Amino acid sequence: MIDLLVIGGGPAGLATSLHAARAGLKTVVIERRPGTLDKACGEGLMPHSLVQLDRLGVTAPGPTLRGISYHAGTTRVEAPFRGGVGRGIRRTTLHAAMSDAARAAGVKFVHAAAGEITQDARGVCAAGIEARHLVAADGLHSTIRRDLGLGRPATGPRRWGIRRHIQMAPWTDHVEVHWSPEAEAYVTPVADDCVGIAILSAGRGGFEAKFAAFDELRQRVEGHHFGPDLAAGPLRQQVRTRVAGRVLLVGDAAGYVDALTGEGLGLSFSAAEALVDCVVHDRVDEYDRRWRALTRRYRLLTEALVRAGAVPAVRSRIVPAAAALPRVFGAAVNLLAN
Repeated sequence: MIDLLVIGGGPAGLATSLHAARAGLKTVVIERRPGTLDKACGEGLMPHSLVQLDRLGVTAPGPTLRGISYHAGTTRVEAPFRGGVGRGIRRTTLHAAMSDAARAAGVKFVHAAAGEITQDARGVCAAGIEARHLVAADGLHSTIRRDLGLGRPATGPRRWGIRRHIQMAPWTDHVEVHWSPEAEAYVTPVADDCVGIAILSAGRGGFEAKFAAFDELRQRVEGHHFGPDLAAGPLRQQVRTRVAGRVLLVGDAAGYVDALTGEGLGLSFSAAEALVDCVVHDRVDEYDRRWRALTRRYRLLTEALVRAGAVPAVRSRIVPAAAALPRVFGAAVNLLAN
């Protein structure tokens, strides 16, 4: 019997497997999708996310990010990172680097579907593999979370995201957030010749229809080649608890508010470390409390901003208020980024 069976080979699952392997746990990752995995996301790692990546011993190349800037028409405000820099990293580049590091650490990979999960007082089993504990890192729409009845109906605004890569040299060393009345467009340099644009909004629809509201951006990227669009959502996922016997949830499977503040990867890495610590010390019942504690600041601030953005009269004042109070804006950005 192995120590840890991780279902899902994305960044959250790989971070969990890396921490586990380095803690001396015999670990297997089950991932049904072959090759390097991509996902609709902003691809900007905040400074604290890079610190977590360094703790994992993973290096992934990409342009340096020096802050966040908000844009709405002619109004704009910048908030430089105070505690380090971030990095724009293509999801495929990050996944390849983390996969290589996990294999080098001795993690075994199995390409299969998890199938039915059974557990008893002795252990848990999936895909014919027995383990002391199982980690569900199977994403935003986790089937394990659903099958175990750990989710609960989402309340509050629900949003969707769609991302496109533009083949052109970056024009900024910040993550630019462009606000329209109904959506935000997140611009992230991800390579010397590539810029990612992710659009978040309260409704579904194609990239072009949503991008029409961002005149400045459309004019800037016009005529440049672009790759396929990737979509995700609804983003908001609420969870009753992240522990069910010998099964623990991590990453997006453990619950998600919104991508607005760009904290998904950093929180996944932190939660993975906490999860493995709980397993090592045989205190898995403490994991849910620790998850809530380490994500509390993100959840409160992101929830407040998403709810404010859902009210048109308030939404129209977000960027002007940030420009009028740049110190407050900078403090809020760095509270989340570091």
